Amino acid sequence: MKMPRTAATLFFFLSALTAQAADMIDPSRIISAATGDWDKDGSPDLALLAEPPEGSEDSHGIYIYLKGETNRLQLKTFAPDKVWGSVTTYGQEPFIEALPNGSILIASHNDAIGRHRWEQKLTIAYRNFDFVVAGYTYTSYDTLDLDNTTNCDFNVLTGKVKLDDKPVAVAGAMIFLKDWDDETGQKVCRAQ
Repeated sequence: MKMPRTAATLFFFLSALTAQAADMIDPSRIISAATGDWDKDGSPDLALLAEPPEGSEDSHGIYIYLKGETNRLQLKTFAPDKVWGSVTTYGQEPFIEALPNGSILIASHNDAIGRHRWEQKLTIAYRNFDFVVAGYTYTSYDTLDLDNTTNCDFNVLTGKVKLDDKPVAVAGAMIFLKDWDDETGQKVCRAQ
């Protein structure tokens, strides 16, 4: 079945607008930023954590820029609705930072509300010309039952897991940041 020319033109126009919308971030939505050389080409790159658009129920989005051949930062990866947190509630502020090895750390946590306190960290690495989740770390404790704790470190690429100081093996995988779902790590760490 052939797509009418008008429909095809509209489709490509809307696709271009969607891609352009990911490029534009209202500066007031940026809650955390980090610089580093993610692709190890000697030029500084940028990673941003931004609030969702006003009125949205989504989680925070991740924008990662690489310095291109034009010597300008160009959006390489946009991962909307990825990081839980609140910038208006103390103890729930997510953040992003550069690691010394050239990876990116994205953290979210709840240190304020309820008895179940937790912290989740994603380690993002540049592999095969895209950004992947290389590691997932999850720790939690119950403020009323101090024996109810979880401490999990999951190397997503190799499948090596350390769960409450015991080694566990699962299948390793290369999961692009844009395709990552926290449930993947939570199932491995039995946090759900």
